[in-house]
Amino acid sequence: MNSSDARFDDGFNENTVASDGPLKAIAENPAAYDSYLQHLQSVLLQMKRNVETLETHVRVHARSQRVQGDKWGQAWLRALPLEHSVRSMISDLESTTKQMEKSAHRHHAHAEKVQEIARQRKDKALEKARKKNPLPQAVPQQQSPQAGQTQNSGYAGPTTLWGLDDRDSA
Repeated sequence: MNSSDARFDDGFNENTVASDGPLKAIAENPAAYDSYLQHLQSVLLQMKRNVETLETHVRVHARSQRVQGDKWGQAWLRALPLEHSVRSMISDLESTTKQMEKSAHRHHAHAEKVQEIARQRKDKALEKARKKNPLPQAVPQQQSPQAGQTQNSGYAGPTTLWGLDDRDSA
């Protein structure tokens, strides 16, 4: 690779792909993904606490930087862009940690959905195979009509008034 090719390096080369092996394994496993994001989130939260402390010190230092001849509030106005950039950094860290948590939830939901789809397709294939090759049904044995009446007393009996025959209705 010559120097002109280095300017257009997209980061995907043999060395990068080989070192991404552990991340590939993490991406494939929702539990490992959660664990990795929790670690990154804890690092970002620690970084956020440090930046918040830094924000306080920057505010105090920047607002106290007065130049001879300053009018009231000029030092404060000069410090506003710096304070705003530090607050923006804190806001970005907060949103990044929230997005990490949301990503972990979505990764679990995706894994569950994939498992559910696989199960549904398996059930559908079994149902299709069952419809193609139905099991032979056992032929019911013929019973005498009087034996049927004694066994059908109760809820399994006739379902209409005309099917009552010689029985009394309620």
